[in-house]
Formats: sequence, structure tokens, C-alpha cells
Amino acid sequence: MIEEEPRLSAQEMIERLEPSLSPWRRVRAVAALLAGLAGVVFVAALWWSEPGPLPGRTHLAFALFTVFCLAWAGYGGWLLTRRVVLFATDRVIAAWIALIASLVTTVGVAGIAAQRGTGLGAALAVGGGFVAASLVLVVRAHARRAELLRRKRELSGGERA
Repeated sequence: MIEEEPRLSAQEMIERLEPSLSPWRRVRAVAALLAGLAGVVFVAALWWSEPGPLPGRTHLAFALFTVFCLAWAGYGGWLLTRRVVLFATDRVIAAWIALIASLVTTVGVAGIAAQRGTGLGAALAVGGGFVAASLVLVVRAHARRAELLRRKRELSGGERA
């Protein structure tokens, strides 16, 4: 008589294949959290320590940089608190944060360059490079997530051959 091992569910198989947060992902999460918090402290210190009144667009720039840093800190904190398999959701969120931050920064820098009448080409070239790189990350993250979800469906019997 042959005893069969108990069959694992798809979720149990997936959890055995990849822990909910590998050590490398924990390091990345802590780095995002600390970098975001350090950025908030740095930008806030610069903003608050200005000796005189600042123009409205400078306040807007400081506020945007503070929001970007808070987004990265929030992302790092959120990632550290997850105890479930994320199926690359973390990559999708990080890529979208990067894309939004690079787009907003590029538009802002290009607007300032156009207003001054100098350096618009350089601002668009550098900003465009960052936007293109972050767009590639968004596409890759969505593709990876779709691949992982497809594999999950296959393992759970959603697609029988």
C-alpha cells in the first residue's frame, strides 16, 4: 500500500515557494521607509529654516517634494506590515510612485526652464529619461504581476488543460 502525501492547496504551494517578505525585500522596504522619512525631515528643515518669505511656487515645490518623500515612507511602512504574498503588488505601487514623481518633477522643472528662457531642452531630456525609465518599470511590474496571478490561477485549478 502506497501512502500519498497530503496535497497542498495552491496558496500553501505559493507560500512555500516564496515567503511573504524575503530578507531582500525587507531591506528594500526599510530603505524606502528610511529614505522617505529622511527626505521629509531634510525638506521640512530646509522649508522651515528659510529666513524670509518664499514665493508661492517655492512653497509648492517644497510641498510636492514632501509628498513624494511621504509616499516612499508610506510605501516602505506598508510593505513591512504585509504578511501575505503580494504577487508583485509592491513592484506595481513603487513603479507608479516613481512615474508620478518623475512626471510631476519634469513638468515643474520644464515650466521653470521655459519661464526663465534657458535650459528647456536639457530639462526635458533629463526629465524625459527619468519618465521613460519609470514607465519601463511600470510596464514590467504590471507584466510580472499578471504572470504571477496567471500562475496562481493555474495552480488553483482555475484553468484546466
